[in-house]
Amino acid sequence: MPGESLLHRLDPRAKFIALILFIGTIFVLRTMFGYLLLGIVIFWLLKISRLPLRYFFRGLKPVFYITLFTLIVHFLMTKGGVILMRLGPLTVESDGVYLGIFMALRIIFLVVCTSILTLTTSPIALADGLEYLMRPLTKIGVPSHEIAMMMTIALRFIPTLMEESEKIMKAQLARGADLESGSVFRRAKSLVPLLVPLFVSAFRRADDLAVAMEARCYRGGEGRTRLRELQATTFDYSVVLLSALLLIAVAWSQV
Repeated sequence: MPGESLLHRLDPRAKFIALILFIGTIFVLRTMFGYLLLGIVIFWLLKISRLPLRYFFRGLKPVFYITLFTLIVHFLMTKGGVILMRLGPLTVESDGVYLGIFMALRIIFLVVCTSILTLTTSPIALADGLEYLMRPLTKIGVPSHEIAMMMTIALRFIPTLMEESEKIMKAQLARGADLESGSVFRRAKSLVPLLVPLFVSAFRRADDLAVAMEARCYRGGEGRTRLRELQATTFDYSVVLLSALLLIAVAWSQV
């Protein structure tokens, strides 16, 4: 999503490093109070991104069932504390509720932090930042440019494939296909007419992209130059430093 906020102008390398440090902070935290403070920081980042919150809520939809499953498993399987509810042979206890909410918040924070990166950074900037960070690994044979290029292509084609799947679904519904009623197995079986043309379309697009890249004499990252070189500023270094200090402070408080 284009914009002129501080997060949009931040160097992609600084965003990558800050994201890794934030993920480390999420996994280091072991108290609900710490998650509350981290949630305030993340909400502040959402506000300064100047993007509608519905885009971030939309990113949570794919992990809704994973989060719900995590809650149910911890509610029913984690024992300890006060018994809050009895469901036949199963009991819901306070420790299970606490741990379930704790793990659900962890999943939500991970998705939101990643969404902040992808929504405020263009795919080209993401690829350039990843390639710069992985450049030292080329000395041991890691193809940093190729990995960055694959990531860029994958990000670029996600909305295209979503649009293609929506068109195929509407076409199947117009032909009388029933995609929502019936048992789980029947609904899964009804997805086959959607997946087959979607895969065919994806392979066709991949072949067209390969031909286009070869026609433009693409030969990998060796010897390639860039129109715009990434230049880190004092603000970028400050963001990385603050993220590192946040992780250190959290880790120190958990000792």
